[in-house]
Amino acid sequence: MSFDFKRMLKFEINVGTKEKQIRLYAGCAALFISLFLASVPLLLIGLILVATGYTAWCPVYSGLDKSTVKSE
Repeated sequence: MSFDFKRMLKFEINVGTKEKQIRLYAGCAALFISLFLASVPLLLIGLILVATGYTAWCPVYSGLDKSTVKSE
């Protein structure tokens, strides 16, 4: 399995509905907890999870040519 940097820059939906919900909820929880713990790494993880959940696009999945979207 190789990582393709050119494919990583191509924006196409590769995060499925169920995973999208999980990323949004986990990201919001991480953001909320990071405010009380004053944890910058947890804040960054939460921001990444919310961003990938909102856009339904994960650059790492693109680079690995992986998708959790159900094909019809």
